[in-house]
Amino acid sequence: MAYTWEKVTGLELKDIIYEKRPGVARITINRPKAFNAFTSATMGELAKALEECASDFKIGVVVLTGAGNKAFCTGGDAKEAEAGYSSEMLEHTPKVHSLIREMPKPVIAAVNGFAIGGGQVLQQICDLSIASETAKLGQAGPMVGSYDAGFGAAYLTKVVGEKKAREIWYMCRKYSAQEAMEMGLVNAVVPPDKLEEEVDKWCDEILAKSPGAIRSLKSVFCSMSADIRGLELLSFDGLWRYYATEEAKYYKDSFWEKKKPDPLKYRKKEIFPGIYED
Repeated sequence: MAYTWEKVTGLELKDIIYEKRPGVARITINRPKAFNAFTSATMGELAKALEECASDFKIGVVVLTGAGNKAFCTGGDAKEAEAGYSSEMLEHTPKVHSLIREMPKPVIAAVNGFAIGGGQVLQQICDLSIASETAKLGQAGPMVGSYDAGFGAAYLTKVVGEKKAREIWYMCRKYSAQEAMEMGLVNAVVPPDKLEEEVDKWCDEILAKSPGAIRSLKSVFCSMSADIRGLELLSFDGLWRYYATEEAKYYKDSFWEKKKPDPLKYRKKEIFPGIYED
């Protein structure tokens, strides 16, 4: 069944599209030319829309996706990263994460392409994820002078297991949708032209259930990782300080300039006394 979506107005949104149909809200990151990478402004808009979703009692399910068919979200925008992320980015991002985790209704990620870096974290922390067969998922942080030690890493160990989580972050490989499903990172994989239909089906199945029971179940599920909330805030404070280091700048520049980084440059004995020698 094809649904008619009505655009939500009044929130002054530029980077996202916020729509509703009976029982369901859909938030689309609308920056396809940038592979739906987010800026500080994008994250601020996501926080606004998610807050509104959380408080709308008529909404039983929220869908998060990206515009076009190439990307769900590829993390922080490279141009903003090059200039240096603003404090707003590190303020809004944990808020977006906590809203997805804590709102009293399921959030489904419709993964329609690349879900890389911070984009992979967004889909990972959603209650459920349905991916297109063309989706590619993975991390990039350590390649570009960044990381996410909160939900991005700590919660990932609960989703795929500690060994696999370490592999994903240490190696920065890309995984197919099928590989992601096999490791428990997504729930289902469908052909690209069936993604919206499948997401609608899952939404309708959830809407047919008791909202009070679903709300209580989500609270219980989230209680199992509630300790990560404090770690998230602490780790983002550390991330802000890390971005200011020469090491972070070196790996970011090496990646964007397509230069192979010196593997020993930041493994000197003055950094790790007694371990490495010149």
